[in-house]
Amino acid sequence: MLDFHFSTSLIFCIIIPLCFFILSKFKSQISSPSSNLPKSYPIFGSFFTILKNEERFVQWTSQIVTSTPNLTFLLHHTFGRKVIITANPANVQHILKSHFHNYDKGDFFKTTLRDFLGDGIFNSDGENWKFQRQVLSHEFNTKSLRKFVEQVVDYELSERLIPILSTAAKNKTVLDFQDILLRFAFDNICKMAFGYDPGYLSPSLPREKLAVAFEKAVRFSTERFASFTPYFWKI
Repeated sequence: MLDFHFSTSLIFCIIIPLCFFILSKFKSQISSPSSNLPKSYPIFGSFFTILKNEERFVQWTSQIVTSTPNLTFLLHHTFGRKVIITANPANVQHILKSHFHNYDKGDFFKTTLRDFLGDGIFNSDGENWKFQRQVLSHEFNTKSLRKFVEQVVDYELSERLIPILSTAAKNKTVLDFQDILLRFAFDNICKMAFGYDPGYLSPSLPREKLAVAFEKAVRFSTERFASFTPYFWKI
């Protein structure tokens, strides 16, 4: 009986201060001056705001980052996870060029995207990344590949993109230009990487199976990063 009362008292001693701490944080967030930055709460971070904007995540974060003085802000996720979002050219150069070796993708990133990207150059670190970069650098510097790329892009421009835009202008029809450029890029990439022409930018603008599957794979992989806890998407 003594042990029970002691355990109960100990639990109350832990829970009550924790509740006061959480309530004080909520109160400070509510009473704080309005800001474009998403509000962050203990344990949950900005999860509910992230969830609310998941269908327009790029637009939402772009609006926030452009409103900050240095084009950079810290996004709080659940359980203390943090993501730095930046559009500052100096920061981008620091991360992607000057000090690239300091910014490994890490196990969480690689595990989350492995089903989609495997262990390719976009999902690797260290010596594996260096080896793949050397191989690709050699391939992309060959005259034959550069000539092939030129031919592929020229065909997509002259035979598909320009005719579609010309027809739309002539008939005064509205086009989703983002979708058009996506199709243009997808055709080019498939031809260059796989030697396969999906015809995604054909005049009828078809729902090509490979393109639809690719789009779903991108969406599912991206949504994994927004899960409530790391690796929660595996359940």
